Amino acid sequence: MRALQQTSLRGPQDLRLITDATKPEPGPGEVLIRVTAAGINFADLSQAYGAFANGPQPPYLAGFEAAGQVVAVGSAVIGLTPGTHVVGTNVFGLGAFAEYMSLPAGAVLPVPEGWPDEHALGLTVNYPTAMAALRPLGGLAAGQTVLIHAAAGATGQAAMIMAKHYGATVIAAASPDKHHLLDNADHVVNSRSQDLAAHVLGLTDGAGVDLVLESAGGTTFEASLASAKRVTGRVVVIGSAGGDATLSNWDLIYRHQVHVIGFNLGILIQTAPHVFGEVMGELFALIATGVLRPTQPTMFDLADGPKALAELQARTTVGKLALRP
Repeated sequence: MRALQQTSLRGPQDLRLITDATKPEPGPGEVLIRVTAAGINFADLSQAYGAFANGPQPPYLAGFEAAGQVVAVGSAVIGLTPGTHVVGTNVFGLGAFAEYMSLPAGAVLPVPEGWPDEHALGLTVNYPTAMAALRPLGGLAAGQTVLIHAAAGATGQAAMIMAKHYGATVIAAASPDKHHLLDNADHVVNSRSQDLAAHVLGLTDGAGVDLVLESAGGTTFEASLASAKRVTGRVVVIGSAGGDATLSNWDLIYRHQVHVIGFNLGILIQTAPHVFGEVMGELFALIATGVLRPTQPTMFDLADGPKALAELQARTTVGKLALRP
């Protein structure tokens, strides 16, 4: 089968299209899907550089997230039959950028009725990341204010919709060329500004925000800490697109008296499945009531995977990106 193989830890430029990859077989408790669309995520970039914790060593077939049609099921699989359209994620980041992918049956969800497969991408990555960061981890409540980084991305756009639904004031951070896409926000700030924290504090009369969804990392991490309310403010770290940042106990005692909460979707699924179940239940309630609607990702051919990841890395993209095998 055709697939994208990561051949080094030097980045997505060493992602290669191969045509002789072995078609997987579903093991016990697994389903095999014919992939119709594979989602692209920042985690794919982290893994391509060897920065994803416990990630595979090259060469490996890349990709975390895929949607498609079940074509075979392994033993002990209940409730999923060939022909069912599903979306799912391999938390180890293997095999989605291919014509076929095997997944644990418990890691897939039926594509909502009336949604094309590619529109369901994000239901197992971006949407639950946004929901978990806002609600069970971030404790967002009506009347509070949230700063959302990378607001024009797939997770950021979902987080804005959810935060507004729950009665929060949204401050969206993005580069100026993407500000026209942030109609759901109450305020928009330049994510590249050296005065980002000052702008946020100005919008909150000096108090700071109740919650920050921090996916920028790097030097922006400092601005996120400085933007949060003293003592009660929360910073949920959901990504590190701009690189690593440092934070010491001295910083937390004398400079940033805030709550810093680390988030990893795979760890949440593995160690707190009850919380993940609550997150997904709330998500599907929002889908059923029309709060969350299907969105069309930007599609690339499978062979253009390295190009798509390079554009994601350069932060020139908006919304969800996907590959078509």
